[in-house]
Amino acid sequence: MKDHFKTFLYSLRTTDPVRLVVLGYMSYIFIGFIFLCLPFMHKNFVPVLDNLFIATSAVSTTGLTTVTVSNDYNFWGQLVILALIQLGGIGYMTFSSFVILSTKKYLDDRSKNIAQTVFSIPKNFKIEKFILSVISFSVIVEILGALGLFFVFLKAGTVNPLWNAIFHSVSAFCTAGFSLFPNSFEGLANNFGLNVIISSLSIMGAMGFIVCVDIWRLIRGKIKHVTLTTKVIITMTFWLFAIGGVLMFLSESYGGGVVPENRILFSFFQSMTALTTVGFNTVTISTMSKSAIMLLCILMIIGASPSGTGGGLKTTTFSAIWGLMKSALKGSKDVKIWGATVPEDRVRTAVATLSFYISTLVVGTYLLTLTENGTFIQIFFESASALGTVGLSLGITTALSALGKLVIILMMYIGRVGPLTFGMALYVKPEIIFDDEKSDLAV
Repeated sequence: MKDHFKTFLYSLRTTDPVRLVVLGYMSYIFIGFIFLCLPFMHKNFVPVLDNLFIATSAVSTTGLTTVTVSNDYNFWGQLVILALIQLGGIGYMTFSSFVILSTKKYLDDRSKNIAQTVFSIPKNFKIEKFILSVISFSVIVEILGALGLFFVFLKAGTVNPLWNAIFHSVSAFCTAGFSLFPNSFEGLANNFGLNVIISSLSIMGAMGFIVCVDIWRLIRGKIKHVTLTTKVIITMTFWLFAIGGVLMFLSESYGGGVVPENRILFSFFQSMTALTTVGFNTVTISTMSKSAIMLLCILMIIGASPSGTGGGLKTTTFSAIWGLMKSALKGSKDVKIWGATVPEDRVRTAVATLSFYISTLVVGTYLLTLTENGTFIQIFFESASALGTVGLSLGITTALSALGKLVIILMMYIGRVGPLTFGMALYVKPEIIFDDEKSDLAV
């Protein structure tokens, strides 16, 4: 027994960092699943498969649910879900690295490689300071968010405003989309304060820790210019959010009879929730027009940014692909973003990421067409939401078959670790992503 344990520890120490990240998220899901299966976590009986579904959804910060969290889990069950959301949001190894840094003040090379794999940070970032900044920033933002939401819920007459404020602040910042309200925020759709606070938390989480650390270093005078990654993330997030909101306003009437001010509020919130992959909603998604649903799918697929709490293809990958398209149209060999040349290996990584992502989305959608009775648009939307770790649905999640739930569980898991990372863990080593010193673009 002792020899087996030593062999296990040795295998962990020698495992490739990418594979260890994949296994790490799996361990979070398994531990959470065990806790959620305990009878005293429930108000009502929750089947084993549904507990696994919820644990995966929480760790992957997706928010798709086959049961109602507030009705079927008691406070302790909700607390476990919140802990899984927080661990999944800040990333595998972040908390343990923080504990190590609190005592040793440094990380060994292996821990650095794992952290580099999790965050995909530019080479000029010092990983120890970055991790400490991630924890500090997360705690501060979530506390401020909870404080603001407390007064919103208190004024709205919400039951248990403090717990609701804490839960939704963490869920928003981690872009998890888990809500203690059965219909998300549809009951508070017109509440301007709630819209602003939830959107701010989600955007900060989705833009990622690279941007936050970079801007903080700029403010303190540590650097004169932010990295290319930060420029790309801020610019792409702004334009995608703005264009998505305007197009949503033009293509969706929300059933008619809604004043323009509220239509603007609804439109930009739905644009935000798809792009950041937070998955909250203030209107019933299944009642929206086909054009609006298509727009949501596009934003969900593009998704958030590297080192953030959101999912999707990532804005930096999308930017690299966009740069490749422009260079091909111009007949240029160099791929440029904002005047900076993107090295060939980064472009290759972006193309591979897109290929893996679309392939996974197509396979997942096909499998669901075999197991589920929904329409194609319902099934495709569910697949895009699961792989992008978004959590929006056209209403078929609770009606999924056992096989359908397993497909969605796998897609949420792959979406959290990243389709390319998942594929590399199975086949190749990750040096291609991290060996370039000439570019500070994280793809």
